[in-house]
Amino acid sequence: MRRTAGVVGELLMTLGVLVLLFVVWQLFWTDVVSDRAQAKSVTSLERKFAEAARTPEGPRDPAAAIEGDAFAVVRVPRFGADYARPLVRGTSAAELARGLGHYVGTAGPGEVGNFAIAGHRTTYGKPLADIDRLRTGDEIIVETAEGENVYAVTSHEIVRPWESEVIAPVPGEPGARPTKAVLTLTSCHPKFSAKQRWVVHAELTLTRTREQIALSDNVPAPALEPS
Repeated sequence: MRRTAGVVGELLMTLGVLVLLFVVWQLFWTDVVSDRAQAKSVTSLERKFAEAARTPEGPRDPAAAIEGDAFAVVRVPRFGADYARPLVRGTSAAELARGLGHYVGTAGPGEVGNFAIAGHRTTYGKPLADIDRLRTGDEIIVETAEGENVYAVTSHEIVRPWESEVIAPVPGEPGARPTKAVLTLTSCHPKFSAKQRWVVHAELTLTRTREQIALSDNVPAPALEPS
């Protein structure tokens, strides 16, 4: 009996260590690995965007991206000046481990309709960890090879996982015909749970081509008036 109890105790201790290691891997190490990979992806995309702007063929149409492709960079000033995450076509587990995911079948950047994006709130780089911090009017900037689209946050809501009407062409109105370009962010809620979804809606406020961005960047700052 003592020997049996000792074996069982050792097995339980081993199991406990394995569970602890899994938790550390899931909650911390996936962040380290994904943060590095996503930073490299952003750098690669920025380089491709710059190269495409200089080629005779021009930039690649974001709609041409296939599932699994990283095709855009998302910036959210509210999350920090250096916040930049790659946007991947698709929302499978593998794709969301690589960055934010674009719901296939929803509108593209700057298009009329609902441009819907999903992202982890915990683990795998947790790109939407602070989704609840977004405020009305905050900017969400989506940069592609063609230029950039700026959206302004309009509202938040919390829904159940099966309430997919939030990513309909007109959010909350399945079957309605869209007349404006909007963006929807979705992430799990509460943190460390998939019980609900935190949803943020935004509307397109500005679209700039690469040429327009270059021109604005080259405009000299106005001189100060003499006092």
